[in-house]
Amino acid sequence: MKMTGGQIICDCLVKEGVEVIFGILGGAILPLYDTLPQFPQLHHVLVRHEQCAAHAAEGYARATGRVGVCFATSGPGATNLVTGIANAHLDSSPMVAITGQVARRFIGKDAFQEVDITGITLPITKHNYLVRDTAQLGKVVKEAFYIARTGRPGPVLIDVPKDVFQEQVEYHTPGKVDLRSYKPRREGNMAQIRKAANLINQAQKPVILAGRGVIISGASEELKTLAETAQIPVVTTLLGIGGFPESHVLSYRWLGMHGMAYANMAINGADLIIAIGMRFDDRATAEVASFAPHAKIIHIDIDPAEIGKNVRVDVPIVGDVKAVLTPLLKLITPTQHMDWLKQLDVWRREHPSTDIRESSSILPQYVVRSIYEATEGDATIVTGVGQNQMWAAQHYIYNKPNTFISSGGLGTMGFGLPASVGVKMGRPDATVWCIDGDGSFQMTLHELATIQQERLAVKIAIMNNGFLGMVRQWQELFHDKRYVATPLWGPDFVKLAEAYGIPGIKVRHKDEVVPAIQKAMAHDGPFLIDFGVEPEENVYPMVPPGASLVELLEAPKKEEVVWPR
Repeated sequence: MKMTGGQIICDCLVKEGVEVIFGILGGAILPLYDTLPQFPQLHHVLVRHEQCAAHAAEGYARATGRVGVCFATSGPGATNLVTGIANAHLDSSPMVAITGQVARRFIGKDAFQEVDITGITLPITKHNYLVRDTAQLGKVVKEAFYIARTGRPGPVLIDVPKDVFQEQVEYHTPGKVDLRSYKPRREGNMAQIRKAANLINQAQKPVILAGRGVIISGASEELKTLAETAQIPVVTTLLGIGGFPESHVLSYRWLGMHGMAYANMAINGADLIIAIGMRFDDRATAEVASFAPHAKIIHIDIDPAEIGKNVRVDVPIVGDVKAVLTPLLKLITPTQHMDWLKQLDVWRREHPSTDIRESSSILPQYVVRSIYEATEGDATIVTGVGQNQMWAAQHYIYNKPNTFISSGGLGTMGFGLPASVGVKMGRPDATVWCIDGDGSFQMTLHELATIQQERLAVKIAIMNNGFLGMVRQWQELFHDKRYVATPLWGPDFVKLAEAYGIPGIKVRHKDEVVPAIQKAMAHDGPFLIDFGVEPEENVYPMVPPGASLVELLEAPKKEEVVWPR
């Protein structure tokens, strides 16, 4: 049959199982939008800035495990996507971004709103396309989804000239994707798996270091079986949070710059690190030269480029986490490491990391823990970037995959609110809390309009300390309290929310915290709480720049601890 380029794209999206698209239209992509009413299976969410379309698509992808889709027009529309695409690239999130481009006859002539978006995004996509032949559109879209979701997931961009959307051609549903140059390896090498099993069976002080690859692979049960069979403590990366239940007796939560002190100590004292689906990011390893000084390292990852890139590895295994753990489990001898676990528990008692001191003011840690108690741990937490992000990771307990959604590798302020749009669209029945800082929130607060327009019951908790808090903390600790450009004026967030038709409440006294959270949860739509928290509260523990994981700063000993109860 004959179809226009726009119809081909929409038909392909439907066949890929796409239900939700995030975007903003413009001149070059208008013909694609003009086609959308012919495909009622596709629900378009109109965001207020293209960066937020990409963040929402990523939030959707991370909440559902499906490919997120976003649209933008040419020129500034496409360039506004770049930050969100880079975020998805670094955090291995599957995304297909479709951008409009000027008509083919204008390409290369600096036409109005022409930008070489394929050139710009080449370093931050798994692959990208500029489609000049309308007859190739179906094949390109199918390939893009295949590339985005297979191997190590990531973003793929398709740039489509305006006249390609409009041109009518003979269309045939594309067949199976077969890319000779792209063959991601799923199965691990059995000789390497046997070597790993021998090391695990012989280890006296093993630690599993689990990353987001466990979640992407759907291997949480296999990880749990490995930990329980060989009695191995489990530490996660920041983005690996939720891949192993944090309430489990073998969980020592997460490591790194602001991770648990006892998790860092576990890595430092281990004789074997089993790194699973993680890339040894510098925020996890701290000073690489002193990382795990006594340990041999097994590294399981689907991306061969990550093996040995940052840290020396003794047993590399390239493959999908689930596909590697399944045969590995058959070779593991049931073991106990009671002396090792007792040592870890001593460190956990001596360096508790998440105790909250008594204070008459509102501590952000207390707010997060109160949200945890009010939700009984059954919520999806989406964060901005900065202190709010670290407190949300430290003081909420995560027991399920994809319940902590945050910007990791790129550290994108403004991620939280638009990502929560995508999360709620993908999981409408989930309780979704966006925990943000006043600085991060102000970068994308216009997405309150999207939340209201889509009637999304997102609950928003703003940690309002009047600073760009994480940078201020660095200025306090390492720059003699020279608070240059970090004091932050902000609007009345409650009035702002009300202007968007969203109810809110301002909390300035500690005894108002829990009632405000309960009021937000009782409301059947979106709700915003502006928590006036302690202005100069710091995130601890903290590994200073250039230090090892165990050369960390811990919270100064202050008044009586009120958590845990």
